[in-house]
Formats: sequence, structure tokens, C-alpha cells
Amino acid sequence: MSNTSLRLPSFAKINWSLQILGLRHDGYHEVVTLLQTVSLCDELTFEQRDDSQIILHCDDPSIPTDRTNLIVKAAVALRKRLGSSSGAEITLTKKIPAQGGLGGASSNAAVTLLALNALWRADLSPGQLKLIGRGLGSDVPSFFVGGRCIAIGTGTTVKALHDPPLQRLIIVTPNPKISTANAYAALNAGSLTTSDAASILSSSLADLFSAGSGQMPLHNDFERVIFEIEPEIERAKMALLEAGARGALLAGSGSSVFGVFDDEAARSRAVENLKCEAGWRVFSCETLSRNEYFEAMTSSGFPLFTLS
Repeated sequence: MSNTSLRLPSFAKINWSLQILGLRHDGYHEVVTLLQTVSLCDELTFEQRDDSQIILHCDDPSIPTDRTNLIVKAAVALRKRLGSSSGAEITLTKKIPAQGGLGGASSNAAVTLLALNALWRADLSPGQLKLIGRGLGSDVPSFFVGGRCIAIGTGTTVKALHDPPLQRLIIVTPNPKISTANAYAALNAGSLTTSDAASILSSSLADLFSAGSGQMPLHNDFERVIFEIEPEIERAKMALLEAGARGALLAGSGSSVFGVFDDEAARSRAVENLKCEAGWRVFSCETLSRNEYFEAMTSSGFPLFTLS
């Protein structure tokens, strides 16, 4: 595209594991989670404007396009950091289900920061953009890392890990929707002391780092409460297992679930079976390594960031 426009993929994520350690004294939850970018993605197009307007369009009428959208919030936050009056027209082609626990809005925000940093020739480093992202949402920083990574604290402290071999996935988003805020509210996790959190975190990290590269420790603390609130989501997980998945898990805070399949034939059969469910959205996708993620994000020719 031209030097005043840019088109980028905005990839989803799943959580191989998600442990809620408790409620911190600042009101946020302490978590340790193993994240993974996947090939399911939205598409974002950015056009530089001559005025100072930030305008967002979306092909999904259920997605707000005002200042409540994280894309607009990201653009405004970047402009504030720069002390700039630059404008942009942004078009979101939506494929990642909203409120599906797949990090779609957070991914959109990270991509917006990267794209507008390039279009507006701001020259902020990835580290500086990540700091802006931390103020927008707990999953946003992970999309500056890509591949498999671990996030701790409120989820904004992210460390890259070695990527596992490619995994074939099916993501299912059934009819119910669960907001992240409602999912956390349902947990009612007790308050942790600093020493308690440090002890549990140390044990959790040891478990994650001891897992082999091909053996994901599938676990999600949200399953207990989400399945109770919306039994259909649990039914979607069981449907994946019955369709041949060797493992299945709630994706993030819900409402999507994913299954891992050993071969393409098994996955293809499962997709056909699962599509028979009324209203369920079924996506066949793969895990995305860090190198693949960065290659996709730099294919536009813009120097968005470098892999370190």
C-alpha cells in the first residue's frame, strides 16, 4: 500500500493455561497465563487523514465504532503521548468473535499502535508502544511479543518462550457471550498477601517451564465459573472432545473454546460435525510461531518492529 495507508492482520490468541492466583490489594487479579497467537485474524486498514479526526468503520454492526472501541482508545492514547493532532481513518474487517476470550480487541489495539506509529512517523520503540498498550488492557502487551509467551502480574508483564511445534486447532464460539469483567466478577477470588502470591506464582511458573514444548498444560481457572453460568459453553468443549480433539479448553475468559487435533483428516471431520450446531461459529486455524507472527506483521513493508 502507499506511504499514507497500511493494511495489517490482527491475530487472535488462546490461553494454553490460565491460573487466577487471587485478588490483589489494588483491586486487580494476579494471574499467570501461557498465551499463544493463532492464525485466526481480523484485518485493519489505516488511512492517514489531513485533519485531526479518528474515524473507525467496521463491517460488524454489533461492534461500537465510537471512543469506547479499543482501536479508537489506542489511537487517542498514542496521539496524546506524541502531543500530536494527527488523524486517521481506520477500517476493521471483523472475524475474531467479540467477547470470545480470544483477545480480538486487545490485538486490534496493539496493531493500531504499531500502524499509526509508522504512518504518523512517530518513531516510538516497541517498548514505548507496549507501555501505552499496558494502559489499554492486560492482553495488549502480549501482541507485541507474539508466538508462545507467559504473562504474569495483571497479565501485562510478558516474556517470550520457545514456540511449540505447529498445532492444528478448531475454535468454537457458541451462542452465549461472556464479558471479561463479568468473568472476573464471577470468580470471587480472595485477597492474597504478597508472600502468598509470590509462593503460588513460583510454583505455577515451575510447572509451566517444566512442560515439554509439545505438551501444553491445558488448564483454565475460569472454566469452573463460566461453565456454571453458561452450560452451552461447556457443551461446546465436550463436543470438541467427542469430535476427536485430544485436548480442549475454554479460551481465556470465554466464551470460545478450542480443541487440539492430531491430524488434518480428524480436524476436517470435526469441523463438519460441529457446524451442524445452530448458531455456533467454527474456525479451523493453527498456532502461529513468533517468526510467522512477525513476518505477517511486517509484510506491508513498513518497519513496524524488529524481532528480538
